[in-house]
Amino acid sequence: MYVTIADFLNEWNKEAFLTEKVLEGLTDESLNQKVYSEGRSLGRIAWHLTTSIPEYLAQFGLELDEVENKESVPTSAKDIANIFKNTSAVAAKAIKEQWTDEELKHVQIAFGREESNAQILMGLIKHIVHHRGQITVLIRQAGLKPFGVYGPPKEDWIEYGEENPPL
Repeated sequence: MYVTIADFLNEWNKEAFLTEKVLEGLTDESLNQKVYSEGRSLGRIAWHLTTSIPEYLAQFGLELDEVENKESVPTSAKDIANIFKNTSAVAAKAIKEQWTDEELKHVQIAFGREESNAQILMGLIKHIVHHRGQITVLIRQAGLKPFGVYGPPKEDWIEYGEENPPL
């Protein structure tokens, strides 16, 4: 659990960087990839991940602007990646400027249960990680090489001389 804002920002910045790298691997064509015909597209999930950051934080008292044109998924993968990068930086700045270490202990109702602001921030990171995982699977299904978030993808293992990458 986060005891200081600096603790949170350290993890946030690492996870945001990893998400940026995943989003940079998207192509405009890949944005239409779906797991099944009625499901969300890769572009819709990436856009939701991006636009939900300020919405989530605003629910818990932080003041930051919503993402412009949040109702329309961009057709440019590069635009989504750039907007995510900007949105995550703005979120970090808002948290640093608007909350103190002591406020991390403050308890609020979050999704029907009592949670400290530290737990709420952890929930935001988990939300990002959850959708980043979905995006990584869809990237693979779109025929692209995913970025190795917590370890290399199979293509990199092969480059390291591993014919049978570890499971």
